[in-house]
Amino acid sequence: MDSQSKDNIRKILDILGGIDYIRPEDLPNISLYMDQVTTFMEEQLSATKRHKDDKILTKTMINNYAKNKLLPSPDKKRYSKEHLLMLLFIYYFKNILSISDIQTLLGPITDKYFQSGTDHDMTYVYNEIFSSIEKQEDYLQKDLLRRYRFAESTFEDAAPEDRDFLRQFSFICLLSVDVYIKKMLVERIIDQMDISAAPEKKRKKD
Repeated sequence: MDSQSKDNIRKILDILGGIDYIRPEDLPNISLYMDQVTTFMEEQLSATKRHKDDKILTKTMINNYAKNKLLPSPDKKRYSKEHLLMLLFIYYFKNILSISDIQTLLGPITDKYFQSGTDHDMTYVYNEIFSSIEKQEDYLQKDLLRRYRFAESTFEDAAPEDRDFLRQFSFICLLSVDVYIKKMLVERIIDQMDISAAPEKKRKKD
């Protein structure tokens, strides 16, 4: 691959080396109105955008999430810290899963942990998940490099003027197949999830 491609790989590895996420303590301690929610998410997640003009979350998106029961309704048009945590899960899931699959996954979580009034609340769930992801950083770096090096070894007999492009294509295919297989695996797991094993709904307050 050409120097530009290698530079891109280095940048990707730098990103992986600095994997971070919005920590609950970084979230506002006061409830927010819709405009404040979209502004906060835009500021915090801007690094995940592919294009400068892309929108992280819009009012329409958030209203649709509430309409589809992905997000609990706001309290007097105000969104709490736990609403923001739910929106973060939705934001990451929506790029790979259908609305129906996200409902299946988040429904039991919402029923059990949203505003639970205990230490095992949405903050607990969010912290546990994303701290686990951080611990996978080294594995992700090594796996990406392994695929990159394998792609570099392909198309040895291709015309020199075509080799860089074909190796880029090979690398993209390797990554895409990995994404496809893992997406299919996630969907199969969701389809086979034992609803009876999901967390029980929290008791409603009197």
